[in-house]
Amino acid sequence: MADIRPFCGIRPAEEYASRVAALPYDVYSRREAYAQAAKDRMSFLNIDRPETQFGEDIDMYAPEVYQKADEMLRERIAQGIFRQDETDSFYLYEQTMNGRVQTGLVACASIDDYGNGVIRRHENTRAEKEADRIRHVDACSAQTGPIFLTYRKDSRIEDVTQKTKQAPAVFDFTAEDGIRHRGWRITEESDIAAIGRAFSEIGSIYIADGHHRAASAVRVGLQRREEHPDYTGEEEFNYFLSVLFPDDELVIMDYNRVVKDLNGLTEEEFLEKVQEKFFLAVCDGRVKPQEKGTITMYLAERWYRLTVREEYRSKDPVQGLDVSVLQNELLAPVLGIGDPKEDPRIDFVGGIRGLSELERRVRTDCAVAFAMYPTSTAELFAVADAGLLMPPKSTWFEPKLRSGLFIHAFER
Repeated sequence: MADIRPFCGIRPAEEYASRVAALPYDVYSRREAYAQAAKDRMSFLNIDRPETQFGEDIDMYAPEVYQKADEMLRERIAQGIFRQDETDSFYLYEQTMNGRVQTGLVACASIDDYGNGVIRRHENTRAEKEADRIRHVDACSAQTGPIFLTYRKDSRIEDVTQKTKQAPAVFDFTAEDGIRHRGWRITEESDIAAIGRAFSEIGSIYIADGHHRAASAVRVGLQRREEHPDYTGEEEFNYFLSVLFPDDELVIMDYNRVVKDLNGLTEEEFLEKVQEKFFLAVCDGRVKPQEKGTITMYLAERWYRLTVREEYRSKDPVQGLDVSVLQNELLAPVLGIGDPKEDPRIDFVGGIRGLSELERRVRTDCAVAFAMYPTSTAELFAVADAGLLMPPKSTWFEPKLRSGLFIHAFER
């Protein structure tokens, strides 16, 4: 069963929270990170992407870069920008986007649960992407970016959540993008115990977003165990920072595809190939897919609706995903996209950017775009429960969790 624990969080003082909070480190290219960090030196992006404190000729993976992250974090704690709570607490993190509210429990999850399958995954991780965060977490002896977890809704946790939100928030601000962020601290022993009991009876929790951050945090925790062979299991390095959301509050957005060329086919030849496995209809203007099994396609200034033929549907948790059907029945055999993780001819566009971005890409540097029906939370659970993996870029979550609002420190 899930081992979810409170911790002594390091948090920005309320008056600094809005300036500290930053989007995740990995949403920025290197050039974008430099530009964004320079806008406000208090932004946590300066710590999350410490190469921004050096010239652009620095090796962003050099030891002194990660050491700089640690130095800045300690300096800001000493300056009172960040403060550490003196007693273990759970926290709530609420986000409101376009009128939709989601509230997660900020807590620490167990590295053992990651290893024994209580925490379930649906994506592979890449060693080179893990390496950067391993160095960052290790240098700071802290997890600074939470892992986005989800679980099947539990009324006991919901009761504590609703009770806690009656009190004043410890931070409350609206970011430049219009998303509101609020937080609360849970300190009553009875509430802490109730949450712990509820999770101890929940069989599985799931990584929604942050597979590389989770893998990196676990690796550092295991490394600390090797460095401290007398560890008891109670040390903070045995746990990693997480925000856990009930499944009924999450919305998975579409993750769309654009392809650079038609693999040598004319538009007419390509449309003929499409119709071998999909029913094809011309749309009256810009249209998003309205149900599973449908894809809309933008080609030569025209939108089409593709509906997969029955014989190419599958009940397999992975092969039945719309992104799998598109890959297996069209991208690979017709457009020659064998490995979408490596092929430079394909790119991925998060649904938050809308269909207009797909049109723009086709008018500038691509030949065709595919708008997907979003993967559902139930599909995510089914894949993870089966011990399987989704194709790359199957899910897009919004809003993104901000870094710097909650930090979990552990033993050096």
